[in-house]
Amino acid sequence: EVIAETGPAVVNIRTEQLVRRRSSPFFGFGDSFFDDFFSQFGSSRLYRTQSLGSGAIIDPRGYLLTNAHVVDKASRIYVALLGETQEREATLVGSDPALDLAVIKVETEQPLPSLRLGRSDDLLLGETVIAIGNPLGLENSVTTGVISAPRRRLPDGGGGLSIFIQTDALINPGNSGGPLINIEGKLIGINTAIAQQAQGIGFAIPINVAKRVAFDLINHGRVRPAYAGILAGEISRSMAKARGAGGALVNEVDLGSPAAKAGVQVADVILELDGVQIDTASEYTSLLRTYPPGSLLALKILRGTEVEQIQVQLSALPDGYALHYLDRFFGLTVDDSQRGVEVRAVRQGSAAARIEIRPGDLIAELEGEKISTLTDLTRLLEGQIGRLPLRFLVVRANRGYLLELP
Repeated sequence: EVIAETGPAVVNIRTEQLVRRRSSPFFGFGDSFFDDFFSQFGSSRLYRTQSLGSGAIIDPRGYLLTNAHVVDKASRIYVALLGETQEREATLVGSDPALDLAVIKVETEQPLPSLRLGRSDDLLLGETVIAIGNPLGLENSVTTGVISAPRRRLPDGGGGLSIFIQTDALINPGNSGGPLINIEGKLIGINTAIAQQAQGIGFAIPINVAKRVAFDLINHGRVRPAYAGILAGEISRSMAKARGAGGALVNEVDLGSPAAKAGVQVADVILELDGVQIDTASEYTSLLRTYPPGSLLALKILRGTEVEQIQVQLSALPDGYALHYLDRFFGLTVDDSQRGVEVRAVRQGSAAARIEIRPGDLIAELEGEKISTLTDLTRLLEGQIGRLPLRFLVVRANRGYLLELP
């Protein structure tokens, strides 16, 4: 009954990407320098590549939820609905690569079948789940299993933390972006990955995270950064050893911020965020970015020798906060110029001054992302609030310098 009800809301996603490749009349030397040098004598051709994935209709108006990597760099996106012989072209509404989530939309005159959204904060170990997708392009393939772990903590590759639903339901390539459904037919997760070195281990992004991201992408076109007003750092090794676990040390609390209003104090240690154990400042920061403004956070903190529970009502970042943050922690004042984002002033004694960044230098990249305008820099900074140090590419006299600040 569940499969019959939910199957029409699961789609096959096919993407096309145009890739320019340069062919060389010379044999490859196996060295990137020589290959790059000789490739300039060859010709370039456009190649069309394709990839397959799955998606879930979450809104009858035609909004679909899938993985960001399914539609990443796609020049065209096509969606095949169950029972339709012709694909529909879709547009990208927005994506969050860090969380591997994206929303796409197909135009429709009639309401489309959509999935009911469930909850992922009340899942039970061992409860039955159903994964539906299009592995290897095989339409609406169904696998079943149980929840092996409702909140599996996994590193995100950048020092942070991601939370997944772990299941033994078989998930194959092409299932990415497809729904994980409970026995009531409600969407509880978005299938996203398999463990290559093991059999029968799959992971799904919890729907509580996915629907928060989807709401922002649909209504705002981007994931809005939430503001707590806490600058977190690492606890001492001796304290971590004594506790047998880590935590995030509250180094600063912004005046008038949500955290300050809730009673968070400097030197508090954040032990848990909404029941998820926190071992490092990076874990706290990475989990915080999965919440939109307006969310209510439950923080478990250690104050002295007492453990307390504090609720923090997150808000949107104050206007101009990112540029204030750039000056406060790095010592840089910047603005748009014809050449790009230019350093206008360097605060004396700041981290930027110590490594001799000068007015007139250009900020070309932040954490590997290119920057052309002040809007680009502001957007990237907003997503990195609380993460220190940050890697900048500074350009002076046509030479680039990779620098970590502070």
